[in-house]
Amino acid sequence: MTTQSSDDVDVNGPTPDLKRVLGPRLLLLFIVGDILGAGIYAVTGEMALEVGGLVWLPFIVAFVVATLTAFSYLELVTKYPQAAGAALYTHKAFGIHFVTFLVAFAVICSGITSASTSSNLLATNLLAGFDGLGWDVPQGDTAITVVAMLFMVFLAGVNLRGVGESVKFNVVLTLIEMTALVIVIAIGFWVMVKGDADMGRIVVFHTESDRGLFLAVTVATAIAFFAMVGFEDSVNMVEETHEPERIFPRVMLTGLGIAVIFYVLVAISVIAVIPEGQIEAVVSDEGKVLLAVVEKGAPGLPIDKIFPFLTVVAVANTALLNMLMASRLLYGLAHQDVLPRTLGKVLPGRRTPYAGIAFSTVLALGLIVVVTFLADTSVISALSGTTALLLLCVFTVVNIACIVLRRDPVEGRFRAPGWVPFAGAAACAYLAGPWARDREDWVQYEVAGGLLLLGIVLWACTWFTNRAVRAQKTGFRDIEHLEE
Repeated sequence: MTTQSSDDVDVNGPTPDLKRVLGPRLLLLFIVGDILGAGIYAVTGEMALEVGGLVWLPFIVAFVVATLTAFSYLELVTKYPQAAGAALYTHKAFGIHFVTFLVAFAVICSGITSASTSSNLLATNLLAGFDGLGWDVPQGDTAITVVAMLFMVFLAGVNLRGVGESVKFNVVLTLIEMTALVIVIAIGFWVMVKGDADMGRIVVFHTESDRGLFLAVTVATAIAFFAMVGFEDSVNMVEETHEPERIFPRVMLTGLGIAVIFYVLVAISVIAVIPEGQIEAVVSDEGKVLLAVVEKGAPGLPIDKIFPFLTVVAVANTALLNMLMASRLLYGLAHQDVLPRTLGKVLPGRRTPYAGIAFSTVLALGLIVVVTFLADTSVISALSGTTALLLLCVFTVVNIACIVLRRDPVEGRFRAPGWVPFAGAAACAYLAGPWARDREDWVQYEVAGGLLLLGIVLWACTWFTNRAVRAQKTGFRDIEHLEE
């Protein structure tokens, strides 16, 4: 039997309690900030190509689907108030270690693909911002890819130094995110007030494909779902929230409502400002749809010089939070002995999970390069769609877990209506299907499948090592403290 050295002992004790610092206001800003960010910049143009002036409608449908799933999350988080999220609910419902691992690894992969999307958006808008200032900077796929990869390396350096997840700092970044969207909305309504907008276009269905209204809205909703994710991350703050059973339901649903209001108003502004027939040209300049609204709607004001940098802040925050989550979960899975222990190594001084950070960064860099130069679709569309696909699959499992766990005698303070988790599971599974994607976007299944296959290979290597070397089973030992 080996003894634990003093260097390995956590000074906070084996199961430290997290400080409960979040009240309803801070929690609301955290949730809104987590939902807003890269999504609206990434998907609005692609949605407009699918449904034309009805671009606001898929946001509402995606909101409904997300709200159904949020009801299931709320029932589960008030029943099991531990910061382990989807993996915890899956394990309690099914008790199959491998299924729990797949859900946890899918969440990790969604964070990496989301951060990769954000890095490409950041690079696009940063280069556009410098170009708007008159700087002679290169544009195009190669320049954007290089800047995106440099940004991912920069994020790795920030994570290695150690980042305290300050809620107050997130509040500041959230306010910047909201300011950028308010600018777009204000410009849109200014154009309407001047009478320069054709408001009849917001109810006109037009698509670049040969689909009817229902299938076109389905495809656009699957695209829009990337902009609605983030609410699920708030369950990981449950142990730092005052009276979570009481305030979580009201605050999470309010946060989703605020986000969809922003999205609908931004969508209407896009249709109001960008003239008919020019959407295709704007979308081809990937990641700059909202910048185009600012440039066309207020050409005499210098706002267009500032806006790209506001976008950079918004998407940088999204990427940082996603990579923090991914490296933290990799560390947790390694310490549960369901991934190689090497991925659980930390820097001696700073106590940051350098192995998990390095692994997630290399994976993100590889994704950016492969999707940019080998996929038939745009990198932002492929990676944002893969993020939504992975989370739609996770949400399907969470909704089913909610149904199963209603047999558990433990009662929480919130219970969703009986039909809600059934409807949530069906809706999420439907949006994850191939009928909800253009043919060229089926690359999302290849990317998601490749990432999960990598996870399965790592699981198999860990299983073999545990069985042959350590003579122990492979499975979660303490799922309730996965993220500690």
